[in-house]
Amino acid sequence: MDLAVIIVNWNVRDLLAACLRSVEADLAASGLAGQIWVVDNASSDDSVSMLRRDFPQVKLIACDQNLGFAGGNNAALRAIGFAPSPARGGEHVPEAVLLLNPDTEVHHGALKALSDFLKNNPQVGIAGAQLVYGDGSFQHSGFAFPGVWQLAIELLPLPGRLVESRLNGRYPRSAYEGGRPFRVDHPLGAAMCVRREAIQSVGLLDERYQMYVEEIDWSKRMAAAGWPAYCVPAARITHFGGQSTGQVKMSSFIKLWTSRAQFYRKYYSPLKVGLAAQIVRLGLQRRARQDAQAASRGELSQAELVERLDGYRQIINLWQGKAG
Repeated sequence: MDLAVIIVNWNVRDLLAACLRSVEADLAASGLAGQIWVVDNASSDDSVSMLRRDFPQVKLIACDQNLGFAGGNNAALRAIGFAPSPARGGEHVPEAVLLLNPDTEVHHGALKALSDFLKNNPQVGIAGAQLVYGDGSFQHSGFAFPGVWQLAIELLPLPGRLVESRLNGRYPRSAYEGGRPFRVDHPLGAAMCVRREAIQSVGLLDERYQMYVEEIDWSKRMAAAGWPAYCVPAARITHFGGQSTGQVKMSSFIKLWTSRAQFYRKYYSPLKVGLAAQIVRLGLQRRARQDAQAASRGELSQAELVERLDGYRQIINLWQGKAG
């Protein structure tokens, strides 16, 4: 099975270099026919110069603006030969495409494990890796599609034991430790390997999501088209986590909740969306009170407090369907 690896980069030059070295090493060891694409989203840290100097074999798309996760990956998918909308044909495109974050390092055998699983299971659309944190500790890598319970567990003072539960979209650790591939609703977008025919069936990622949720939406569309997702524990990838998005904190938080609202409205009933909106309102009002208390204790500056309160207001209004 031939494989294309797409990495969308924004200002994480050194992590990107380490990621590329790990991908190249694993491709060489596996014997897979593969090509590596890097889409640079207008980085200001000399990522492009580093790529041209140290990785001239990588296919580079240097953007003059930040296209985001969906836009960046779509730019590479179009360059590879995939049509923007559902389309048949395109036999010249790779049999599988791995979307890979730049803040990852591929372990030996991971790429072959992903591609072999798709090759041996032609009914499967997506294969996700088993992710671990930088210190080697466990990281959830597959999730159920988001619903009302996940919002409540994240935002409201519910028992902490629910965080690791199926109500919060988590699969048990025993499923990962068992070593056998298991079905999930969607993998984490840090490493998701997608079959060519699944992409052709549903089209490219939805670029209306500026940041976050894009891979969940793609997985949702593929599942609806009959292309399920699995997690493949044998494919281990270190994911350092949030290195690009972590550079912009409150704006990223607003974009996350904006994308979540978009997803809920796209797929769920008005009743469910309305209930979700009330949970978001109650949860963010609670956070606002906690932040005000922290500011009164000198743990948060007045400027930080104002920024957070304004962000919470924007998100609540968005979920309530209000302008401003």
